[in-house]
Amino acid sequence: MSLSIRNQIPGTVVSVTPGEVMAAVKVRLEGGQEITAAITLEAVRELGLAPGSAVRALVKSTEVSLATGAVEGLSIRNQIPGTVTDVAAGGAMASVKVGVVGGELTAAITKDAVADLGLAAGSSVVALIKSTEISLATP
Repeated sequence: MSLSIRNQIPGTVVSVTPGEVMAAVKVRLEGGQEITAAITLEAVRELGLAPGSAVRALVKSTEVSLATGAVEGLSIRNQIPGTVTDVAAGGAMASVKVGVVGGELTAAITKDAVADLGLAAGSSVVALIKSTEISLATP
């Protein structure tokens, strides 16, 4: 199946913590970073997820925020450090490619945010992704 979601990062399930309806699934990405995806228990069952399962973390580029450094006092736990490799700006929006250990992420942010943060190739950034915005797929 082909998808329009640009950010498709391979990883391995580390743990599954079930709740009433949702589960927190920790995934170690190929670059060694750990992220958490909040998905339904039904999805956990349908995908057969358990520690050791191979998955792809899927994140729409519009759900990736960027900061110029680590952020504290924030509920977003998925913070992946990287370096801007490319900025393509249009009239209102920009596509920012970020090289991370083990791959690349794309963030769709406003052109104003690019200017305010001073983003350019070589800039150090932290990609911020809410756990509820990460979907998981099995190979």
